[in-house]
Amino acid sequence: MAHTQRVHARNPARSIMTGYAYKSEISEAHIGAEEYINNFRDPERFMEYCRQCPMYGKTWACPPYEFDIEEYLHGYRFATIIMAKITPTEKGIPIAETGRLLLPERIRLERMLLQAEKESGGKAFAFIGKCHYCVECTREAGLPCRHPEKVRPSLEACGFDIVKTATKLFSTEIKWSSNSFVPEYLTLIGGLFHNSGSCISYLKL
Repeated sequence: MAHTQRVHARNPARSIMTGYAYKSEISEAHIGAEEYINNFRDPERFMEYCRQCPMYGKTWACPPYEFDIEEYLHGYRFATIIMAKITPTEKGIPIAETGRLLLPERIRLERMLLQAEKESGGKAFAFIGKCHYCVECTREAGLPCRHPEKVRPSLEACGFDIVKTATKLFSTEIKWSSNSFVPEYLTLIGGLFHNSGSCISYLKL
């Protein structure tokens, strides 16, 4: 059974990195790893979505991976899932700016997940989207990743249903753009599989 709590909320602030002002709210859900895998994962369905993406096989952050996903998920008792809800204070931001708007929170939370992975001995799951560590990935050149210590798969790329995750664990609807502008709010969902206790928070916000 999942336990969800709001961890941290930030008042609206303008990002120096992007120039956009936004409010962020971070929530954390704790659930058994086996329960999360059994009830929130549909690998065949979501891998097909990945195959339709133009980035499939072109970056080391995207599938297909050189490691076995089933083994990556195996051996952990607990899952800590985090969701960032990012609400811009401005209206009418072009949808093309979505990645730039999300970037400051994505960088901040991915650093925390990597630190949590190190401290717990678990496995981290980063956020969906283009890898932001390199301008051009080495994968298509047949070269190894420049930052294997940082790059992690997303939950989606491992077959997890993020819409269901947001709805069932966080009582939050994923918003999609119905026009050419960023929706009311954006969401990022990542997580950590570990064996260190069902409700231990690893996210030092």
